[in-house]
Amino acid sequence: MTKKVFMVILTLFALVRCSSEESKAATTETTLTTSAEAPPLPADVQSVATASTTTSAVTSTVADPNLLTATGEFVSPVRSELSAQVQGRVSRMFVDEGSRVTRGQPVLQLETDYISLNLRSAQAEIARAKAALDEATRDLARKKELAAKGSVPQATFDRSQAVYDQARAGYSAATAQADLLRQQLADSTLRSPVNGIVAEKRTEIGARLGDGGVAFVVVQLSPIRLRFQVPERYLGQIKAGDNVSAKVDPYPNEAFTGTIKTVGGVIDPKTRTMFAEAEFANRDGRLRPGLFARVEARLD
Repeated sequence: MTKKVFMVILTLFALVRCSSEESKAATTETTLTTSAEAPPLPADVQSVATASTTTSAVTSTVADPNLLTATGEFVSPVRSELSAQVQGRVSRMFVDEGSRVTRGQPVLQLETDYISLNLRSAQAEIARAKAALDEATRDLARKKELAAKGSVPQATFDRSQAVYDQARAGYSAATAQADLLRQQLADSTLRSPVNGIVAEKRTEIGARLGDGGVAFVVVQLSPIRLRFQVPERYLGQIKAGDNVSAKVDPYPNEAFTGTIKTVGGVIDPKTRTMFAEAEFANRDGRLRPGLFARVEARLD
């Protein structure tokens, strides 16, 4: 009887142990399955995770070492302060501040009444001097013929020669005076020396302009230059003649093409950059001095 009880107890113990080992194995298998196959993320979280992954991929992309990108500013290569060559009062103005002008275009007219009167007087003096010169020329010719025959003394011939010389000098002086007045008349009209735009107007109709008085400030628009900074690592690549592309905010869908004209040879120790200037034809005048631009250049 005791032996049978002992066998029953031993059998129950074996069954309990096997059940415990099976439970541990099942738990381990469930844990491994859970670790291998994680449940999917919610829809709103998936978009954030995808964007984060894309950003990381873009950030890790290596930049093109031959593509120069920079920012710069358009500047005018010529800035002219227009002042009258003669003194006078402003009678007419043909342009205003902000007006587009071409080379040789009149921008201002001074009063010319007195200059015109003096020119007419000088022209009359030229006519008188010309008549005196013609008479002296004929008299000298006669005296030469008579002197060759010995019919007039040498003193008479010398007086005719002196009169001729004086008449010729008087004619030259009258002609020079008329030329001076014509030049003053031309200088009374102030003209633009470049194709550009009127940046400043410093006078009005009726104002008197003296020597050195600035009437207008004109800046050149065509061609125009773009100045920007280049990192020192491009020193061996960038050179005059390279093409550059510029984009500006007023025309966001258009790229303007220019050519590098100047590359600075000195490196700024603070920024480790050097300056460069590119020239743009700008025939339509849409690019203006002071305009901000984004620059790209493909370098060798």
